[in-house]
Amino acid sequence: MTASRLAALAALMSLAACAGNPDAEQARTCRRALPTLVPAGARITVLRTAPGPQERSIRVDFSQEREGRSPLPRYAVCEFSGMSRTDLSGLTSDRGPVGGAALYLLKHYYLDTPDAALADPGPG
Repeated sequence: MTASRLAALAALMSLAACAGNPDAEQARTCRRALPTLVPAGARITVLRTAPGPQERSIRVDFSQEREGRSPLPRYAVCEFSGMSRTDLSGLTSDRGPVGGAALYLLKHYYLDTPDAALADPGPG
């Protein structure tokens, strides 16, 4: 194999490796929504962040822990619009979709607040 073919193969392999990584800003936005999906006082531990089932979506698998109870495995799928890469257009958890009004309030009055930044459970 020639050097140019080896270089092209290496470049393709590195592109393929990057394709499986979710966008860091989208993952942060999705993590910031997690506290709104659990009861007050529950602790969230992010287990995995991966590309979601649709184009421009992220799936976050997490554990919900409450005192005196076993950890509960949960997940959330955040969908992003084509307007900007961090414009949340949909949020669905293992308990179902977040409705229009609740999603609107989440986007416009919570996600970019200091409270949301403090409640971000981190990348896991």
